[in-house]
Amino acid sequence: MHPWIADRTTTFDASGIRKVFDLAAKLKDPINLSIGQPDFDVPESIQDAAVDAIRSGKNAYSPTQGIAPLRQALKTEIDQRYGHADRDVFVSSGTSGGLMLSMMSMVNPGDEVIYLDPFFVMYPALLKMSGGVPVPINSYPDFALDPDKIAAAITSKTKMILLNSPANPTGVTATREQLEAVARLAADKNIALVSDEIYSRFHYDGDFVSPAEFNPDTIVIDGFSKSHAMTGWRVGFVHGPQEVIATMLKIQQYSFVCSPQPAQWGALRAMEVSLDGHIADYRRKRDLICDGLSERFEFTRPGGAFYLFPKAPGSAGGEAFVHKAIERGLLIIPGKIFSQHDTHFRISFAATDQTLHAGVALLNELADEVS
Repeated sequence: MHPWIADRTTTFDASGIRKVFDLAAKLKDPINLSIGQPDFDVPESIQDAAVDAIRSGKNAYSPTQGIAPLRQALKTEIDQRYGHADRDVFVSSGTSGGLMLSMMSMVNPGDEVIYLDPFFVMYPALLKMSGGVPVPINSYPDFALDPDKIAAAITSKTKMILLNSPANPTGVTATREQLEAVARLAADKNIALVSDEIYSRFHYDGDFVSPAEFNPDTIVIDGFSKSHAMTGWRVGFVHGPQEVIATMLKIQQYSFVCSPQPAQWGALRAMEVSLDGHIADYRRKRDLICDGLSERFEFTRPGGAFYLFPKAPGSAGGEAFVHKAIERGLLIIPGKIFSQHDTHFRISFAATDQTLHAGVALLNELADEVS
């Protein structure tokens, strides 16, 4: 290793997803079910708002906490929903920025952080960067949020519980009862509860539930990237207790500085855009791919997001199955990128119907070959 490289960078590897994306760039016309972003473009009115901001000179730094109209619109919506006296909001540089700021603000070296396995790829890396100790909780085979498993993992070093529902990579949504139990557990134990809600609008079988409904100290991280196809715009938001938010802002001031100002004006317009049509379309895509794979694959039907996390057929494991798929021009993600286990793989159904039908046909064909 080069002598200038910091030790902290050796505690985690580069994202395996990026490796698949690099491979995708080399394949001619792959069937791509790997990308975790919407398959529709940013709605035109949002694009127009950002362009108007650029052309009217709104190109400088914004306040670190975000432009006032967006913060006020977010705060009004949040206050109406929760009514917490001690809850503030700021605009982050994407939800990933919000996650990093939450770790840097609350996690000391040696502090333990509990989250479910499978998990979003950034969780263990961000924790290790901040000196925290990842404590993944095995949620196989159904990927349910089990409050008893969470309670059993708590030690004197536990600082935070990190939830993600609907979840990446499984698409599984926790029940109201499960979220309430974990929220009250965190409150009783005086443990920070962070809820990653970037897929909150992708909820297909009922109303979205946040643990903040049951624990007023919950730190919520959300944004516009997935819901409005604004993944490259880097506009997220975080809300929670005022002292925690102030600390996160202090770190943002010396790191990200602010979210890009023109994109924030686009996000303000995004709050007025209805997503009902897109959500209905993703519900239909969820049904299409689940029905198409149900005879040959084991999986938990996702209640949200746009992912399916099937068990790889045969005995070779998830990564070996993914390699076979890639050899045939189908791009999917090995489950071990999101997990300590190499048994599953991730499909993104944020794709055209034509791509989904082609992917289903090839996956079923591969399953027959390895079974």
